[in-house]
Amino acid sequence: MFIPKANRIATFSYLFKEGVLVVKKDTRSPTHPHIEGPTNLEVLCLMKSLESRGFIRITFSWQVNYCYLTAEGIEYLREYLGLPEEIVPATHKKSVARPEGRDREEERPERPAFRGGDRGGFGRGGGAPGP
Repeated sequence: MFIPKANRIATFSYLFKEGVLVVKKDTRSPTHPHIEGPTNLEVLCLMKSLESRGFIRITFSWQVNYCYLTAEGIEYLREYLGLPEEIVPATHKKSVARPEGRDREEERPERPAFRGGDRGGFGRGGGAPGP
């Protein structure tokens, strides 16, 4: 399939920047939801081509392809796009700080003990009341 160079570069740039790409198995979609320019079919075909050359790894689940760059793929895209060695995909960057909203074990306040709730001892062997 012939894919215009501008669409190929847009797809490869997005893949290199993010490190991963999600492609729905929908050949009729006129555009890809995350990439400006190429159709979903063009992105799907480019990912198949990269997988056959060993540059990405694809996991298929629920009609969606999840594409992950390999080390060889990073080198290939870096050469194809003319990028320096300092630029790496987002999945290969190390996070410096912990994500906000998560507490460590020693920082958590203690929870009060469970006292049985509002069930009033239901099901504790009392048996069914008889007539």
